Amino acid sequence: MQTDTLFSNYAHVIKKISTENLTGNQFPEKLLLEKHGNLATWYSPFDFVNVKAKIVIVGITPGYQQATNALLKAKELLLAGKSEEEVIREVKIFVSFSGSMRKNLVNMLDHIGINKILDIDTTQLLFSERSELAQFTSALKYPVMLNEKNYSGSPSMVTTPFLVSQLEKGFGSECSLLQEAIYIPLWPKVTEALNYLATTGTLNKSRILHGLPHPSGANAERINFFLGKKEKEHLSSRTNGDKITRAKEELLEKVSSLR
Repeated sequence: MQTDTLFSNYAHVIKKISTENLTGNQFPEKLLLEKHGNLATWYSPFDFVNVKAKIVIVGITPGYQQATNALLKAKELLLAGKSEEEVIREVKIFVSFSGSMRKNLVNMLDHIGINKILDIDTTQLLFSERSELAQFTSALKYPVMLNEKNYSGSPSMVTTPFLVSQLEKGFGSECSLLQEAIYIPLWPKVTEALNYLATTGTLNKSRILHGLPHPSGANAERINFFLGKKEKEHLSSRTNGDKITRAKEELLEKVSSLR
């Protein structure tokens, strides 16, 4: 396991945080890490890096709600007397893909055989007794806000210097510790970020398994088609069945080669 010294710098602030400090997409000013124009990066305890991980599941950046949950959970654990190492580890698992998102992600990962690569019955175990196998992270490690709203990929994190720096120093540093892991990006913009790091030699492109529909509940139709629970002729005009099919075929081919 690797820890980041940032948590030590902000633990005293976290201990004093209340829900009143975390309303309207606002963080306490003392948690501001960097700001450039209308982009701002804030500290929330996403420092944990599981260097033994065999799979790295990558989102775009922690959203405001996820960051809020992490801060409040960290406060609870600190006040309970947990060590810094225990806090950042438990927070990371606690906030990673809860509710329907977790269920959808597990179903899709098992469907393409990731559980077999990891030699476990189901990837649901990554969130409990086999958590040592997984690293849950983001291309932009700490919460990035654009005009006080969740950053969603624009401006590009591979061409905007403010974001490129964070991609390379934050997530890129994690990748250097996890050379043998497989990477699952959960958004086209995240795939773009991982491919960028592959061009710099930080990542092995053959270990990037892109093409999963985002596990959000709002993406139910794409997920159900991916899982074979909905026929192509019953898809709405918003869902490109051919594109999902091609992505799935490429994923299965990569998974087969890794096995």
